[in-house]
Amino acid sequence: MTHPKYKIFVSAYACEPGLGSEIGVGWHWVLEMSRYFELWVLTRESNRPTIEPWIALHPEYKGIHFLYFDLPKWARFWKKGLRGVRTYYNIWQYCTNSIVKRTMRENDIKIFHHLTYGNMLWKVSSYGQKQFFIWGPVGGLETIPAEYSRHYTGKARLIEWVRRAAIKLLPLNFGFKKRCRNADLMLCKTEITHNLIPESQRHKSVLFTDVAVEDVAKAFEEQAACNDKIEYITVGRLDAWRGFDLVIESFARAAQNNPNMHLTIVGKGSDKERLQALAKECGVEGQITFTGKVDMNEYYRLLAAADVVINASLKEGAVTVSFDTMAMGKPLICLDTTGYTRYFSNDYAIVIPRTTRSEVIYELSRAIERMSNADERKLLGEKAKNAGMQFTWEARGKEFRDLLNERIVITECK
Repeated sequence: MTHPKYKIFVSAYACEPGLGSEIGVGWHWVLEMSRYFELWVLTRESNRPTIEPWIALHPEYKGIHFLYFDLPKWARFWKKGLRGVRTYYNIWQYCTNSIVKRTMRENDIKIFHHLTYGNMLWKVSSYGQKQFFIWGPVGGLETIPAEYSRHYTGKARLIEWVRRAAIKLLPLNFGFKKRCRNADLMLCKTEITHNLIPESQRHKSVLFTDVAVEDVAKAFEEQAACNDKIEYITVGRLDAWRGFDLVIESFARAAQNNPNMHLTIVGKGSDKERLQALAKECGVEGQITFTGKVDMNEYYRLLAAADVVINASLKEGAVTVSFDTMAMGKPLICLDTTGYTRYFSNDYAIVIPRTTRSEVIYELSRAIERMSNADERKLLGEKAKNAGMQFTWEARGKEFRDLLNERIVITECK
């Protein structure tokens, strides 16, 4: 069945080529959506210097209408990197509402898609959510049990306590309930988020991850793993909830039985000092390398050179590095977050239930020891690469296209 090429206004605060994490995810979504829809994409002015040269080199995407906005420098001097991002993001949403309204009216756009940031507790354009409103993929309703967070620093413990309190108060959160009522389609990253949507609105929600497999392996084939020691790698911003402490403790336990292994931790963040102290306390500081933040080329080089990838994040809806393991043909050890892990089976990964902290560390250490076997690594890696062919960005774009067309038809028939 042929569908019309709908016009869609996309709010993509985080959207820039050549980067990973949510910024890169926003960019890939826009590119794939542009194959099937006519897009007006609103993003930050700071993204213009990378977006416009990229489009100039890829004229097949010149049909995307980009709009840019940032507060003047004097009004955002306090924001630096991720510091103050939530406050600035919510101000940005408020200030751009008039742009959304004017652009949609002038171009007769009926569909509004809030793409990034995908957090259900954060603000959405008040005008956009009164149109045919697509929300997500979204998460942000997942929490960390106190059993885990009591090991964090005081500040991180407080943050997790506030998050747990915010989720308990969801029934009283007017903004959240209003957005759920207004949404015509909610793309939920995790089952946890899906189940916390008010029951009367849950029929509009579907499970849908925002990450896919990107074909990056060929450029890094010469970096294929050939190590004297078994090389494990874990990647992400060094925040307490991402589970790097679990990785270090389980790695230390596994290393007692097989000292011929090394762990590389890629990323920077506020938890680095605690993690370094933990590595020393566990007696494995000599077997762990903290690289800090690296550029995308170095990230891919390190990933290609690794034997095994570990992701012990406790509440991720989607993890770019996990899908990159498929592209690279690497075995993955991860915790089941009810999000991206839906795409990973124990046939080609090791997916560990998030139970008690001690049980998780025990199971992680067993998985690390299991992956010290070269034949096991090769088998899981090959299966992961084959499985990844189903989860490409092209496949993700088609999946979203079909879902949206179906939902619009259902709405129009009511």
